[in-house]
Amino acid sequence: MQEKNSEADVKSGAESADTIDFAALVKKIKRWGQELGFAQIGIAGTDVSAATPELMRWLELGRHGEMDYMAKHAALRAAPQTLVPGTLSVISARLPYWPSAADGEQVLANAELGYVSRYALGRDYHKTIRNRLQKLADKICNEINSSGQAKQFAYRVFSDSAPVMEVEFARQSGTAWRGKHTLSLTREGSWHFLGDIYTTLPLPADTPADEHCGDCRRCLDACPTAAIVAPYEVDARRCISYLTIELHGAIPVEFRPLIGNRIYGCDDCQLCCPWNRFARIGDPDFAVRNGLDSATLTELFAWSAAEFDTRLAGSPIRRIGHERWLRNIAVALGNALRRTPDSPEVISALASQREHPSELVREHVNWALNQGENLKHSP
Repeated sequence: MQEKNSEADVKSGAESADTIDFAALVKKIKRWGQELGFAQIGIAGTDVSAATPELMRWLELGRHGEMDYMAKHAALRAAPQTLVPGTLSVISARLPYWPSAADGEQVLANAELGYVSRYALGRDYHKTIRNRLQKLADKICNEINSSGQAKQFAYRVFSDSAPVMEVEFARQSGTAWRGKHTLSLTREGSWHFLGDIYTTLPLPADTPADEHCGDCRRCLDACPTAAIVAPYEVDARRCISYLTIELHGAIPVEFRPLIGNRIYGCDDCQLCCPWNRFARIGDPDFAVRNGLDSATLTELFAWSAAEFDTRLAGSPIRRIGHERWLRNIAVALGNALRRTPDSPEVISALASQREHPSELVREHVNWALNQGENLKHSP
């Protein structure tokens, strides 16, 4: 069944709502969700008024940086019914992705390697989660239609693909709480993706999740750029994930040395979290591809634009494009030179891109080469 968002669709479902045992339906939805590989399914209401003021404050402070879509669609996040008219419930799903990969902390400690955020080592999560949520929605449609109780209902599936307060719905549905790093967190850690289904079915909501961060502040202390400015507050403009993924232009010079060898995203706030000691290997769809958990910087820097597109087809990394890929790796290579100024392999790799057509790449390459020169000439 395709997504149906018209007022007529909403009305049709509502007319038969009184004849459906929604508590029994929720039990089936949770069972179907587990069969589809989700770790947990929960039901939330649509009132996000408790979380909206903090979102607006974050935007007013400019902490979203160049992510203009966050401000542009803020009203949609605050009113689920504007995305799917008549929305009464939100089905929140959680899918683990922790990969069987090289140890993250060991990769960070080796300046020759490129660190890729664990979520991006395998397949693009957007399609995986949306496809499974669509299958879940299809099962709900079939269940309702086969009972003869209702012909249709309106719904829409999301996975980081529209202005949706995923973490707030996860909290309300009991599937996770918001950690001090602002990511969703469970007793099995934070290595998971979230997805939601907005629906016009009046499903009974679950009990919201309690928070279990206590007095811990390891994530704040571990952030390389002090982007977690206070518990539950992140300034994206300082965040390495933002700088290496969302930022289109030059990475501010002040942050370049702090980026280390992180070439796509950053997991420091998760790697240090005590709850992630209990993480389990995630869904096979997110298994490591292209050896990205242990690849050297010089190897990745040598990829042509065509190789980048081919190797990273179906990867979330592909969306930043080859130019920003080289920009990020150039910074990491510069930081490698800060450790070993005379590395012929690193210098040769950087020199090979010194005449790159992109001014953005050239500027970062020159900065990187200067890191070694500056150290050699320092007293």
